[in-house]
Parts: sequence; C-alpha cells; structure tokens
Amino acid sequence: MQSDTIFMARFYIDNVDTIQAVAAEFINNYKDCRIFAFYGELGSGKTTFIKALCRELGVTDLVSSPSFALIHEYKSSRSGKLYHFDFYRMEKLEEAYDIGYEDYFYSGDYCFIEWADKAEPLLPAGTLRVNIALDENSGRILEVTEEPCH
Repeated sequence: MQSDTIFMARFYIDNVDTIQAVAAEFINNYKDCRIFAFYGELGSGKTTFIKALCRELGVTDLVSSPSFALIHEYKSSRSGKLYHFDFYRMEKLEEAYDIGYEDYFYSGDYCFIEWADKAEPLLPAGTLRVNIALDENSGRILEVTEEPCH
C-alpha cells in the first residue's frame, strides 16, 4: 500500500477481549462488501481478525490460516460460503490461477485475503483494502483505505 494513502475509516482493537465487538462493527459497516484484502506485517493480527469476522458471520468450523493450501472454505448457515486466502507462500501469480481464484473472487461469497499485496493485480474492482498494524500499546489499528463496495 502506498504511504500517501488517505484512510477512509479506522478501527481500534485494544486487546483480545474487544476483537469480536470490533469485528461486528466492521462487518456491519461493510455489509455490501464481499472481497476484503488485508495488508500488514507478519504477526500484525490478520488471521486473528479474519477468525473473528468468520465467527461474526456464523462460521462454526475451526478457522485457521491456509498458509500451505492457499485457501480454506468455510460454511455458515447465515452467510453461505466464505473463502479465506493466505498468499504469504505464493511465489508466482500462476499459483492463484492454479487454484481458480476467479471462481472464488467472482462468486459473490465472502473472500478474506491475507498477504493481498502478492495478488494485487488479480484483485477485482470493489475490493475493500484494510491495513492492520500494531500500535505502541500492543493494540491493533485497522485502517480502511477505500470504501468501493456497492
């Protein structure tokens, strides 16, 4: 993400006890969005926040990072299918083509993408971009740089 980006919205997670409330507020603010691209350093909390979003959307399965598989699929009686991508280990864009990323990104189902910078050229219009960073108090700051969802 560019350093001169203007942030449209900011959320703050004080600690693990507040993450679910923030996830509820976040998903409520972006209920029309389906593609969420997450950016942040290793250990910034991308996976943890995506787990909270999945819980908020009614996923009861164990949610974990798909580091080796690139994608995990979850089901929810309230939200249908949800897809969780982790492109950390992806070395070439062809790997995203190999898993059929288009089928997921254009399905109309929720897609949560970790390490989205590695797949930036593939992200469709309407992708909500979220940067997650640690602050000096070990909290997490979530900054939404665009609100393009319709």
